[in-house]
Amino acid sequence: MTGTLPEIDLSRPEVLRDPLAAYGRAREDGPLARLLIPGFGPTYALTRHDGARAMLGDARFELDSTSYMRPEVPADCLPYMRSMSEMNGAEHARLRKLVAPAFTPRRADGFRPRIAAIVDALLDELPAHAVGGRTDLLPHFARPLPMDVICALVGVPEEDRPRWREYGATVAGAAGDDFARAIPGIMAGAKAAVAARRDHPDADGTGGDLVGDLVRVRAEDGDRLNDTEIVTLVWHLVIAGQTPANLIANAVAALLSHPDQLTALRADLALMPRAVEELTRWCGPAQLAVPRQARGDVELYGTTVPEGAKVTALISAANRDPRAFDDPDRLDLARVPATGHLGFSHGPHFCLGASIARVQTQVALTAVLRRFPRMALAAPVEELQAVDPGTRRLTALPVTL
Repeated sequence: MTGTLPEIDLSRPEVLRDPLAAYGRAREDGPLARLLIPGFGPTYALTRHDGARAMLGDARFELDSTSYMRPEVPADCLPYMRSMSEMNGAEHARLRKLVAPAFTPRRADGFRPRIAAIVDALLDELPAHAVGGRTDLLPHFARPLPMDVICALVGVPEEDRPRWREYGATVAGAAGDDFARAIPGIMAGAKAAVAARRDHPDADGTGGDLVGDLVRVRAEDGDRLNDTEIVTLVWHLVIAGQTPANLIANAVAALLSHPDQLTALRADLALMPRAVEELTRWCGPAQLAVPRQARGDVELYGTTVPEGAKVTALISAANRDPRAFDDPDRLDLARVPATGHLGFSHGPHFCLGASIARVQTQVALTAVLRRFPRMALAAPVEELQAVDPGTRRLTALPVTL
Protein backbone atom coordinates (compact mmCIF):
# COMPACT_ATOMS: atom_id res chain seq x y z
CA MET A 1 0.00 0.00 0.00
CA THR A 2 3.02 2.30 0.19
CA GLY A 3 2.48 3.36 -3.40
CA THR A 4 -0.73 5.13 -2.39
CA LEU A 5 1.00 7.38 0.12
CA PRO A 6 1.54 11.03 -0.73
CA GLU A 7 5.19 11.66 -1.56
CA ILE A 8 7.28 14.74 -0.83
CA ASP A 9 10.49 15.03 -2.83
CA LEU A 10 12.77 17.29 -0.79
CA SER A 11 14.87 18.06 -3.86
CA ARG A 12 12.02 19.72 -5.76
CA PRO A 13 12.35 23.53 -6.03
CA GLU A 14 8.80 24.23 -4.82
CA VAL A 15 9.40 22.13 -1.68
CA LEU A 16 12.72 23.82 -0.99
CA ARG A 17 11.15 27.25 -1.46
CA ASP A 18 8.28 26.59 0.94
CA PRO A 19 8.57 23.32 2.89
CA LEU A 20 5.90 24.41 5.37
CA ALA A 21 3.32 24.62 2.59
CA ALA A 22 4.41 21.28 1.10
CA TYR A 23 4.22 19.56 4.47
CA GLY A 24 0.83 21.14 5.14
CA ARG A 25 -0.57 19.80 1.86
CA ALA A 26 0.72 16.33 2.72
CA ARG A 27 -0.96 16.55 6.13
CA GLU A 28 -4.31 17.27 4.55
CA ASP A 29 -3.80 14.44 2.04
CA GLY A 30 -3.41 11.89 4.82
CA PRO A 31 -1.80 11.03 8.17
CA LEU A 32 1.20 9.28 6.63
CA ALA A 33 3.48 10.29 3.76
CA ARG A 34 6.82 9.35 2.29
CA LEU A 35 9.74 11.72 2.07
CA LEU A 36 12.23 11.33 -0.73
CA ILE A 37 15.50 12.65 0.69
CA PRO A 38 18.56 12.84 -1.60
CA GLY A 39 21.32 10.62 -0.26
CA PHE A 40 19.16 9.28 2.56
CA GLY A 41 16.54 7.07 0.96
CA PRO A 42 12.75 6.98 1.41
CA THR A 43 11.49 7.90 4.87
CA TYR A 44 7.99 7.50 6.28
CA ALA A 45 6.59 10.68 7.81
CA LEU A 46 3.75 11.23 10.26
CA THR A 47 1.99 14.39 9.11
CA ARG A 48 -0.63 15.07 11.80
CA HIS A 49 -0.30 16.03 15.44
CA ASP A 50 -1.78 12.92 17.03
CA GLY A 51 0.21 10.52 14.85
CA ALA A 52 3.44 12.47 15.20
CA ARG A 53 3.09 12.69 18.98
CA ALA A 54 2.30 8.99 19.24
CA MET A 55 5.29 7.95 17.11
CA LEU A 56 7.72 10.13 19.08
CA GLY A 57 6.70 8.31 22.25
CA ASP A 58 6.48 4.81 20.71
CA ALA A 59 9.23 2.37 21.75
CA ARG A 60 8.81 0.55 18.42
CA PHE A 61 10.66 3.44 16.78
CA GLU A 62 14.21 4.01 18.03
CA LEU A 63 16.89 6.60 17.59
CA ASP A 64 20.33 5.15 16.91
CA SER A 65 23.59 6.08 15.22
CA THR A 66 21.98 5.79 11.78
CA SER A 67 19.56 8.58 12.72
CA TYR A 68 22.35 11.12 12.47
CA MET A 69 24.82 12.20 9.82
CA ARG A 70 28.10 11.31 11.51
CA PRO A 71 31.02 13.59 10.64
CA GLU A 72 34.58 12.31 10.35
CA VAL A 73 36.40 13.00 13.62
CA PRO A 74 39.85 12.16 15.06
CA ALA A 75 40.20 8.84 16.88
CA ASP A 76 40.44 10.48 20.32
CA CYS A 77 36.95 11.97 19.80
CA LEU A 78 35.26 8.65 19.07
CA PRO A 79 34.57 7.65 22.73
CA TYR A 80 32.45 10.80 23.07
CA MET A 81 30.43 10.48 19.87
CA ARG A 82 27.63 8.26 21.18
CA SER A 83 25.26 10.51 23.05
CA MET A 84 22.11 9.90 25.07
CA SER A 85 20.12 10.84 21.96
CA GLU A 86 21.25 7.55 20.37
CA MET A 87 20.30 5.42 23.39
CA ASN A 88 17.03 3.70 24.15
CA GLY A 89 15.35 1.66 26.87
CA ALA A 90 17.10 1.11 30.21
CA GLU A 91 20.40 2.62 29.06
CA HIS A 92 18.71 5.87 28.06
CA ALA A 93 16.49 5.91 31.15
CA ARG A 94 19.49 5.59 33.48
CA LEU A 95 21.31 8.61 32.03
CA ARG A 96 18.14 10.65 31.72
CA LYS A 97 17.32 10.06 35.39
CA LEU A 98 20.81 11.13 36.46
CA VAL A 99 20.96 14.34 34.43
CA ALA A 100 17.32 15.44 34.65
CA PRO A 101 17.71 17.41 37.95
CA ALA A 102 20.18 19.76 36.24
CA PHE A 103 17.61 20.67 33.58
CA THR A 104 14.37 21.24 35.49
CA PRO A 105 12.27 24.39 34.87
CA ARG A 106 13.20 25.57 38.38
CA ARG A 107 16.93 25.13 37.68
CA ALA A 108 16.57 26.96 34.36
CA ASP A 109 14.73 29.81 36.05
CA GLY A 110 17.63 30.09 38.46
CA PHE A 111 19.87 30.87 35.48
CA ARG A 112 17.62 33.78 34.44
CA PRO A 113 19.73 36.60 35.97
CA ARG A 114 22.90 35.30 34.32
CA ILE A 115 21.14 34.98 30.97
CA ALA A 116 19.73 38.50 31.35
CA ALA A 117 23.23 39.91 31.90
CA ILE A 118 24.49 38.24 28.72
CA VAL A 119 21.47 39.50 26.75
CA ASP A 120 22.00 43.06 28.01
CA ALA A 121 25.70 43.00 27.10
CA LEU A 122 24.94 41.94 23.53
CA LEU A 123 22.19 44.55 23.16
CA ASP A 124 24.55 47.22 24.48
CA GLU A 125 26.81 46.47 21.50
CA LEU A 126 24.08 46.50 18.85
CA PRO A 127 24.11 50.23 17.99
CA ALA A 128 27.84 50.01 17.27
CA HIS A 129 27.12 47.45 14.55
CA ALA A 130 24.55 49.66 12.81
CA VAL A 131 25.38 50.99 9.34
CA GLY A 132 23.02 53.53 7.86
CA GLY A 133 20.62 52.96 10.71
CA ARG A 134 20.44 49.19 10.04
CA THR A 135 21.96 46.24 11.84
CA ASP A 136 21.69 42.47 11.48
CA LEU A 137 20.38 40.77 14.60
CA LEU A 138 21.45 37.32 13.42
CA PRO A 139 25.27 37.62 13.70
CA HIS A 140 25.22 40.31 16.37
CA PHE A 141 22.60 38.93 18.76
CA ALA A 142 20.66 35.74 17.96
CA ARG A 143 23.66 33.60 17.02
CA PRO A 144 26.18 34.59 19.71
CA LEU A 145 23.61 34.59 22.52
CA PRO A 146 23.07 30.80 22.89
CA MET A 147 26.78 30.07 22.83
CA ASP A 148 27.52 32.82 25.36
CA VAL A 149 24.82 31.34 27.59
CA ILE A 150 26.14 27.78 27.25
CA CYS A 151 29.69 28.98 27.92
CA ALA A 152 28.54 30.68 31.10
CA LEU A 153 26.53 27.67 32.27
CA VAL A 154 29.27 25.18 31.38
CA GLY A 155 32.13 27.26 32.75
CA VAL A 156 34.15 28.07 29.61
CA PRO A 157 36.76 30.76 30.49
CA GLU A 158 36.13 34.28 29.18
CA GLU A 159 39.28 34.27 27.05
CA ASP A 160 38.06 31.18 25.14
CA ARG A 161 34.57 32.45 24.38
CA PRO A 162 35.30 34.25 21.07
CA ARG A 163 36.45 30.92 19.64
CA TRP A 164 33.32 29.22 21.01
CA ARG A 165 31.17 31.87 19.32
CA GLU A 166 32.70 30.69 16.05
CA TYR A 167 31.74 27.13 16.95
CA GLY A 168 28.19 28.27 17.66
CA ALA A 169 27.87 30.09 14.33
CA THR A 170 29.13 26.95 12.58
CA VAL A 171 26.62 24.71 14.35
CA ALA A 172 23.66 27.08 13.90
CA GLY A 173 24.51 27.55 10.23
CA ALA A 174 24.62 23.79 9.54
CA ALA A 175 27.97 24.25 7.85
CA GLY A 176 28.95 20.66 6.95
CA ASP A 177 32.73 20.18 6.88
CA ASP A 178 33.26 23.25 9.07
CA PHE A 179 31.06 21.58 11.68
CA ALA A 180 33.24 18.45 11.66
CA ARG A 181 36.36 20.58 12.09
CA ALA A 182 34.80 22.35 15.08
CA ILE A 183 34.03 19.14 17.00
CA PRO A 184 37.53 18.46 18.40
CA GLY A 185 37.73 21.99 19.80
CA ILE A 186 34.29 21.72 21.39
CA MET A 187 35.21 18.36 22.92
CA ALA A 188 38.52 19.72 24.25
CA GLY A 189 36.64 22.55 25.94
CA ALA A 190 34.12 20.12 27.41
CA LYS A 191 36.94 17.95 28.78
CA ALA A 192 38.63 20.97 30.34
CA ALA A 193 35.38 22.13 31.96
CA VAL A 194 34.73 18.68 33.45
CA ALA A 195 38.31 18.35 34.73
CA ALA A 196 38.12 21.79 36.33
CA ARG A 197 34.91 20.91 38.17
CA ARG A 198 36.27 17.55 39.32
CA ASP A 199 39.21 19.38 40.88
CA HIS A 200 37.18 22.35 42.14
CA PRO A 201 33.48 21.40 42.48
CA ASP A 202 32.42 24.93 43.46
CA ALA A 203 35.20 27.11 42.09
CA ASP A 204 32.96 30.10 41.41
CA GLY A 205 31.45 29.97 44.89
CA THR A 206 27.92 29.67 43.57
CA GLY A 207 27.46 26.05 42.53
CA GLY A 208 25.83 27.72 39.56
CA ASP A 209 26.96 25.85 36.48
CA LEU A 210 25.66 22.77 34.74
CA VAL A 211 28.95 20.87 34.82
CA GLY A 212 29.09 21.33 38.58
CA ASP A 213 25.57 19.93 38.83
CA LEU A 214 26.51 16.92 36.71
CA VAL A 215 29.75 16.23 38.58
CA ARG A 216 27.93 16.29 41.94
CA VAL A 217 24.92 14.18 40.95
CA ARG A 218 24.59 10.80 42.60
CA ALA A 219 21.58 8.47 42.53
CA GLU A 220 20.14 6.80 45.63
CA ASP A 221 21.95 3.59 44.72
CA GLY A 222 25.26 5.42 44.35
CA ASP A 223 25.21 5.51 40.56
CA ARG A 224 26.85 8.58 39.07
CA LEU A 225 28.07 9.90 35.74
CA ASN A 226 31.61 9.08 34.65
CA ASP A 227 33.79 11.63 32.86
CA THR A 228 33.11 10.19 29.40
CA GLU A 229 29.38 10.48 29.98
CA ILE A 230 29.64 14.07 31.22
CA VAL A 231 31.95 15.19 28.41
CA THR A 232 29.65 13.58 25.85
CA LEU A 233 26.63 15.29 27.37
CA VAL A 234 28.34 18.68 27.57
CA TRP A 235 29.56 18.79 23.99
CA HIS A 236 26.19 17.62 22.68
CA LEU A 237 24.56 20.24 24.89
CA VAL A 238 26.72 22.84 23.18
CA ILE A 239 25.39 21.71 19.79
CA ALA A 240 21.75 21.33 20.79
CA GLY A 241 21.99 24.53 22.79
CA GLN A 242 22.24 26.54 19.57
CA THR A 243 18.54 25.95 18.82
CA PRO A 244 17.51 29.28 20.44
CA ALA A 245 19.58 31.13 17.82
CA ASN A 246 17.05 30.20 15.15
CA LEU A 247 14.05 30.31 17.49
CA ILE A 248 14.86 33.85 18.66
CA ALA A 249 15.54 35.09 15.13
CA ASN A 250 12.34 33.51 13.80
CA ALA A 251 10.38 34.92 16.74
CA VAL A 252 11.66 38.48 16.28
CA ALA A 253 10.83 38.35 12.56
CA ALA A 254 7.36 36.99 13.33
CA LEU A 255 6.63 39.68 15.90
CA LEU A 256 7.85 42.50 13.68
CA SER A 257 5.70 41.26 10.82
CA HIS A 258 2.58 40.92 13.02
CA PRO A 259 2.11 44.41 14.49
CA ASP A 260 -1.12 43.53 16.28
CA GLN A 261 0.58 40.72 18.21
CA LEU A 262 3.64 42.85 18.84
CA THR A 263 1.50 45.65 20.26
CA ALA A 264 -0.37 43.23 22.53
CA LEU A 265 2.86 41.75 23.84
CA ARG A 266 4.45 45.14 24.46
CA ALA A 267 1.35 46.14 26.43
CA ASP A 268 1.55 43.06 28.64
CA LEU A 269 4.97 41.44 28.91
CA ALA A 270 3.50 39.01 31.44
CA LEU A 271 2.26 37.19 28.34
CA MET A 272 5.85 36.32 27.41
CA PRO A 273 5.95 32.67 28.60
CA ARG A 274 2.74 31.89 26.70
CA ALA A 275 3.99 33.92 23.73
CA VAL A 276 7.19 31.88 23.53
CA GLU A 277 5.14 28.66 23.42
CA GLU A 278 3.02 30.04 20.60
CA LEU A 279 6.05 31.29 18.68
CA THR A 280 7.70 27.88 19.08
CA ARG A 281 4.56 26.28 17.67
CA TRP A 282 4.13 28.78 14.85
CA CYS A 283 7.71 29.41 13.70
CA GLY A 284 9.96 27.07 15.70
CA PRO A 285 13.11 25.84 13.95
CA ALA A 286 12.19 22.15 13.85
CA GLN A 287 10.55 21.16 10.57
CA LEU A 288 11.35 17.45 10.80
CA ALA A 289 12.03 15.20 13.78
CA VAL A 290 15.28 13.25 13.81
CA PRO A 291 14.41 10.00 11.97
CA ARG A 292 13.72 6.89 13.99
CA GLN A 293 14.20 3.29 12.89
CA ALA A 294 11.36 0.76 13.04
CA ARG A 295 12.39 -2.13 15.33
CA GLY A 296 10.02 -4.48 13.52
CA ASP A 297 7.21 -4.38 10.99
CA VAL A 298 4.74 -1.76 12.22
CA GLU A 299 1.26 -1.03 10.88
CA LEU A 300 0.56 2.70 10.50
CA TYR A 301 -2.74 3.87 9.05
CA GLY A 302 -3.11 0.80 6.86
CA THR A 303 0.49 0.80 5.64
CA THR A 304 3.07 -1.71 6.79
CA VAL A 305 6.27 0.09 7.71
CA PRO A 306 8.96 -2.59 7.37
CA GLU A 307 11.57 -3.35 10.00
CA GLY A 308 14.57 -1.07 9.65
CA ALA A 309 12.68 1.64 7.77
CA LYS A 310 13.26 5.29 8.70
CA VAL A 311 10.32 7.14 10.24
CA THR A 312 10.08 10.84 11.07
CA ALA A 313 7.47 13.41 12.03
CA LEU A 314 6.63 16.59 10.14
CA ILE A 315 6.89 18.82 13.21
CA SER A 316 5.96 22.06 11.44
CA ALA A 317 2.90 20.44 9.85
CA ALA A 318 1.82 18.81 13.12
CA ASN A 319 2.15 22.14 14.91
CA ARG A 320 -0.30 23.65 12.45
CA ASP A 321 -2.73 20.77 12.37
CA PRO A 322 -6.33 22.11 12.49
CA ARG A 323 -7.32 18.91 14.30
CA ALA A 324 -5.16 19.99 17.25
CA PHE A 325 -5.20 23.81 17.08
CA ASP A 326 -7.98 26.24 16.26
CA ASP A 327 -7.13 28.48 13.30
CA PRO A 328 -3.58 27.07 13.38
CA ASP A 329 -2.04 29.31 10.70
CA ARG A 330 -2.81 32.39 12.79
CA LEU A 331 -0.18 33.65 15.21
CA ASP A 332 -2.01 34.23 18.50
CA LEU A 333 0.22 35.00 21.47
CA ALA A 334 -2.70 34.70 23.88
CA ARG A 335 -3.55 31.20 22.63
CA VAL A 336 -4.30 28.60 25.29
CA PRO A 337 -4.11 25.37 23.28
CA ALA A 338 -5.83 22.21 24.40
CA THR A 339 -2.72 20.22 23.45
CA GLY A 340 0.97 20.96 23.42
CA HIS A 341 3.16 21.75 20.43
CA LEU A 342 5.95 19.40 19.36
CA GLY A 343 8.63 22.05 18.94
CA PHE A 344 10.81 20.34 21.55
CA SER A 345 9.78 16.82 20.47
CA HIS A 346 7.90 14.45 22.78
CA GLY A 347 8.38 11.24 24.71
CA PRO A 348 11.61 9.79 26.12
CA HIS A 349 13.72 12.00 23.86
CA PHE A 350 11.93 15.26 24.69
CA CYS A 351 14.54 18.03 24.46
CA LEU A 352 16.62 17.93 27.64
CA GLY A 353 17.42 21.64 27.40
CA ALA A 354 13.89 22.81 26.64
CA SER A 355 13.55 24.71 29.92
CA ILE A 356 16.81 26.60 29.33
CA ALA A 357 15.78 27.37 25.73
CA ARG A 358 12.43 28.69 26.94
CA VAL A 359 13.94 30.94 29.61
CA GLN A 360 16.60 32.19 27.21
CA THR A 361 14.01 33.07 24.56
CA GLN A 362 11.74 34.77 27.09
CA VAL A 363 14.61 36.89 28.42
CA ALA A 364 15.90 37.77 24.96
CA LEU A 365 12.54 38.83 23.52
CA THR A 366 11.60 40.81 26.64
CA ALA A 367 14.88 42.74 26.54
CA VAL A 368 14.66 43.45 22.80
CA LEU A 369 11.12 44.80 23.11
CA ARG A 370 12.01 47.01 26.05
CA ARG A 371 15.29 48.30 24.66
CA PHE A 372 14.18 49.04 21.09
CA PRO A 373 10.49 50.10 21.01
CA ARG A 374 10.80 51.34 17.40
CA MET A 375 12.61 48.32 15.97
CA ALA A 376 11.36 47.36 12.48
CA LEU A 377 12.30 44.85 9.80
CA ALA A 378 14.54 46.27 7.09
CA ALA A 379 13.68 43.55 4.52
CA PRO A 380 10.66 41.33 3.76
CA VAL A 381 10.63 38.11 5.80
CA GLU A 382 10.17 36.07 2.61
CA GLU A 383 13.57 37.22 1.37
CA LEU A 384 15.30 36.14 4.57
CA GLN A 385 14.27 32.47 4.75
CA ALA A 386 17.03 29.89 4.28
CA VAL A 387 16.54 27.07 1.77
CA ASP A 388 16.36 24.22 4.29
CA PRO A 389 13.54 21.65 4.44
CA GLY A 390 14.74 20.36 7.82
CA THR A 391 15.20 23.56 9.83
CA ARG A 392 13.23 26.77 9.64
CA ARG A 393 15.87 29.49 9.87
CA LEU A 394 16.86 32.85 8.48
CA THR A 395 19.95 33.79 6.50
CA ALA A 396 19.88 37.33 7.95
CA LEU A 397 17.70 39.50 10.16
CA PRO A 398 18.25 43.15 9.15
CA VAL A 399 16.41 45.66 11.32
CA THR A 400 16.31 49.35 12.04
CA LEU A 401 16.64 50.24 15.71
